[in-house]
Amino acid sequence: MKLWGGRFEKDTDALVEDFHSSIAFDQRLYKHDISGSIAHARMLGRIGVLTSEEAQKIIEGLGIILQEIEQGSVQFEVGAEDIHMNIEKLLTEKIGEIGKKLHTGRSRNDQVALDFRLFLREEMDNTKELLIKLIDTLLQLSDKHLLTWMPGYTHLQKAQPISFSHHLMAYIQMFLRDLGRLKDARKRLNLSPLGSGALAGTTFPLRREEIADELGFDGITLNSLDGVSDRDFALEFLSSAAILMMHLSRLCEELIIWSTGEFSFVVIDDAYATGSSIMPQKKNPDVAELVRGKTGRVYGDLITLLTVMKGLPLAYNKDMQEDKECVFDAIDTIQKSLLVMEPMIATMQVNKIIMAEEAKKGFTNATDLADYLAKKGIPFRDSHEIVGKLVLDCSKKRCALEDLTLQELREVSKVFENDLFEAISLDYCVKSRNIPGGPAPESVKEAIHLSRTQLAKLKW
Repeated sequence: MKLWGGRFEKDTDALVEDFHSSIAFDQRLYKHDISGSIAHARMLGRIGVLTSEEAQKIIEGLGIILQEIEQGSVQFEVGAEDIHMNIEKLLTEKIGEIGKKLHTGRSRNDQVALDFRLFLREEMDNTKELLIKLIDTLLQLSDKHLLTWMPGYTHLQKAQPISFSHHLMAYIQMFLRDLGRLKDARKRLNLSPLGSGALAGTTFPLRREEIADELGFDGITLNSLDGVSDRDFALEFLSSAAILMMHLSRLCEELIIWSTGEFSFVVIDDAYATGSSIMPQKKNPDVAELVRGKTGRVYGDLITLLTVMKGLPLAYNKDMQEDKECVFDAIDTIQKSLLVMEPMIATMQVNKIIMAEEAKKGFTNATDLADYLAKKGIPFRDSHEIVGKLVLDCSKKRCALEDLTLQELREVSKVFENDLFEAISLDYCVKSRNIPGGPAPESVKEAIHLSRTQLAKLKW
């Protein structure tokens, strides 16, 4: 008989039983459900709803069930619907009628809200550790490549020379923001809804603050309707996860481009690439491509929950059973992506010589030549036009700006002097941009230091 079956005269249809049940996926909450139930039983004992012996018997029974689940000796039942009722049923079978007292002062509505918060808090902490490891790896790589020049791009066209370190630091800023978003979302998640009941609290004198403190929460939810119907904490996580996956995808896109024969900026380690079943020469960046592809899954997970929640009246509705699979999928996807990204980046080879050679091409020093003229007193708009015409001329001659002779340059403008050749050299182009946030080695070194400081502050 169902634990809620008192007012029903007929059994649930078999098709509905299967459709209605969530145990196939919410069994992942077993640890958190048992933790919440142990804390609830202990509190019921403290306020006298249970005797100390009853509370202890329930706590011991739940501890045994936890061990049995982790040993793989428990078979969950579809008929018991969800993880909460499966565990309650197992408890009653194990310790008898006392097990039926555990649910006093509690509804599945506040129980699942509690379990979900406990689960997601733990997984956010796990995600944080993986993200920190990736950021650390990128910071180490940035430290190594302060003097590795490469072309910077806009519109995927060569634009200006920068350092590889400076390029990597852009991603570090993105990932630091991701870490900040996770930290902020965790703060709002970390309130206990237990005691909200089905929607209107309970007549039992529950000590909500005590149980919240015991479970590591910062406080309690202040409205029982909101306590059971709020899934903002899950949406915030999914939103943060979607943005993080977008950043991973952008980095993967560049790794894929850089590892092509046309670029050859990096070489992906064999352990993180695959071959072709027909073309013996192929080495494909499949890991990076998969991360790029899996980003769409996490976007879908966010849209799924937003759509589930968008039209729901207060308080709990069965639609909200659909909140878990999308969150589980996002967690699995993002953690696997972070797990594989970090060693792939740590082991890749960086072709410094090729990067520097390519940085010299495509007139990446054209802006510096225009700046040179502007510093000599020519209005920048006029400088821009002069250099544009020089670039057009060099394109036709198939030469670089630095290949032009001083005499050729002075035919265009008399302000050109011998010092212009240093001003448009690759080293000078990068090193002279020594302002905060710029690509000069000193600036990047300071940015690395500040980023490490920021990273330390973002840990929790």
